[in-house]
Amino acid sequence: MYEKKPWLKFYGDVPESIHYPRLTMYDAVKNSATRYPDYRAYDFLGRTATYKELLAEIDKCADALAAQGLRKGDRVTIALPNTPHAVVSFYALNKLGAIASMIHPLSAPREIAFYMKLSNSTWAIALDAFYGRFGEIIQDTNAKRILLTRISDYLSPLKGFAYNLVTGRKIPPVPKDPMILWWKDLLNLPAPTMESADLDPTDLAVILYSGGTTGKPKAVMLSSMSFNCLGLQTIAQGPVRPGDSMLAVLPMFHGFGLGVCIHSMLMNGGECILVPRFTADTVASLIKSKRPHFVAGVPTLFDALISNPRFRTADLSCLKGVFSGGDSLPRRVKDAFEAIVKRNRGTAQLREGYGLAEAVSACTVMPKTEYRENSVGVPFSDMMAKVVKIGTEEEAGAGEEGEICVSGPTVMLGYLNEPKETASVLRKHADGRVWCHTGDVGSMDSDGFVYFKDRMKRLIKVSGFGVYPSQIEDALNAHPDVALSCAIGVPDEHQIQRIKAFVALIDPSKGGPEMERKLIEYCQKNLIKWSCPKEIEFRSELPKTRVGKVAYKELEQQELEKLGRTPNR
Repeated sequence: MYEKKPWLKFYGDVPESIHYPRLTMYDAVKNSATRYPDYRAYDFLGRTATYKELLAEIDKCADALAAQGLRKGDRVTIALPNTPHAVVSFYALNKLGAIASMIHPLSAPREIAFYMKLSNSTWAIALDAFYGRFGEIIQDTNAKRILLTRISDYLSPLKGFAYNLVTGRKIPPVPKDPMILWWKDLLNLPAPTMESADLDPTDLAVILYSGGTTGKPKAVMLSSMSFNCLGLQTIAQGPVRPGDSMLAVLPMFHGFGLGVCIHSMLMNGGECILVPRFTADTVASLIKSKRPHFVAGVPTLFDALISNPRFRTADLSCLKGVFSGGDSLPRRVKDAFEAIVKRNRGTAQLREGYGLAEAVSACTVMPKTEYRENSVGVPFSDMMAKVVKIGTEEEAGAGEEGEICVSGPTVMLGYLNEPKETASVLRKHADGRVWCHTGDVGSMDSDGFVYFKDRMKRLIKVSGFGVYPSQIEDALNAHPDVALSCAIGVPDEHQIQRIKAFVALIDPSKGGPEMERKLIEYCQKNLIKWSCPKEIEFRSELPKTRVGKVAYKELEQQELEKLGRTPNR
């Protein structure tokens, strides 16, 4: 057994395999409401709901949407932060057999139009503050209705008044339009009671968006079972017990936020502490006041926390599990975070994992009893991982770099309307399994620990040699003066590309020619010569994507524009 899954000996009390009941996501939450009716399901800015109350809200929303003509198979774009509206509407759609297309609430009008056309959404659900983004493009889509929500819908009268006084009054007025329906009005309309749709749990239920293997956004098709399987795998890793709470910082449009922070908790009687907008102060205050048992986030979240005074003085004995994913976790951040936890009466480790939207999110995680630097851990229960030689299906040897492939019950159904792309990513290998070719370069050691290196498409060619930016960033981030770095390839007539690094220093005042020289010399001591940056630009902060990763594409575009070149799309 260990020959095929050498990582099993590191599982401890985590089961090798789990029983996955064939349920829709709605039915999984309904089961929680039956077993734990009085347990708290969510906390939103002090407004709480029990499972009994949450299920009643979901059912009422499903009835109201059905009365408005929404049917099984309809696609609905949800563009909301982590609010009760988002949770309630997501499960209400699943009850009706409608498909939820999850996008960032701050998407630009052009992006919204692209996503709505790709998903063929006939409804959209958004915050009133962002109506203008939809208003610009809605006539160019197939949308029939826009359901608008307000943050104040779920606030106490006092907090609602304060919100409207400070923030609400700044929101532009929404014009009268027969397409628009308001959340509170919808739920107050009389509607007949609807039964759950006759939905196979393996049918398409959710659309997430990924760069795919070409960089163009792809619509990742996922089923209820994909989410349920991830939920049970996450529960086993905690282990998460009924009544435990999770700080839901990661946004619901992201598989990590939706699958790990929301669904895994709600299918097991856990509580989601909904965070609609991230700041280090907000998260630190919630950890201090709400005392969650679990926190999951991206490395930049934990980097922000370790320098936050509120977090550094909080009692952290409540933490049972802390997980990092979405980007490489610098050793400096892990060590500093764990030192603060230990000093403040806690025992939780910061465990790094790896995943992708094509498998909902997390696929691997570092075991509780082990730490291997630069590794993203071992596969979850019932998941398989291997590394194949690039461009082939031939398995690479231990420690040999290649393309990471994953297989298991969370893997996507495919890309919407992209049969060729689906066929290139989901492939049946000689072992009879369907493997997802991730487009990520990495390796696996003899114990089955996975090491993520970089995206294949991010490979930089310098004088014919392949350079992985993550190697340069790992080296720079290890320097005591560096807070964060990003390396990109810049066109060069002699080398095809040359390396340029962008660096945010812990003390920005140190930026200048002398520090640039020191860091380049440091890289020369730690990297092969063609991997060393020729130029370093200091920034007070590096641009981030909407989930907190460094936005290397934005930096690439800025450099190409300086050279008067058009970025490749």
